[in-house]
Amino acid sequence: MTSPPSTFPDVEAIVVELLSDRPDLADVVVAETPPPGFDGTQQAVIVSRRGGAWIDDLHLDQPLIELEAYGPDKATAHRLANAARAELLSATGRTYGTSLVITDVVEADGPRWLPEYLHPAANRYVCVLRVSLRIG
Repeated sequence: MTSPPSTFPDVEAIVVELLSDRPDLADVVVAETPPPGFDGTQQAVIVSRRGGAWIDDLHLDQPLIELEAYGPDKATAHRLANAARAELLSATGRTYGTSLVITDVVEADGPRWLPEYLHPAANRYVCVLRVSLRIG
């Protein structure tokens, strides 16, 4: 039996890179944390790992990735959520370095409208996807 790696890949950075390459997100902040001065009305997609599991015998990290899409209005936030979701869902087969492959991406929840309590003027859609990353 093998053990999980001592350091998991930075899946948030991988997803930010994937989304940043998408032309229809070119003018959108895509990051792991909101930018300075963020009030929820800017066009942004915030990427967060929300748990997941290590599958030992398959050498898979299966993080749950939450995408929070913000916009100046509900329609823009919805469009950004769909663009980010589509890009991540199409990432199966991508390789990073010599030992990391995205083997599958499955939607776990969303996109769905959620109020943003820290930023009352925000327009936000949230979705969660499970990304399978083979390591080694």
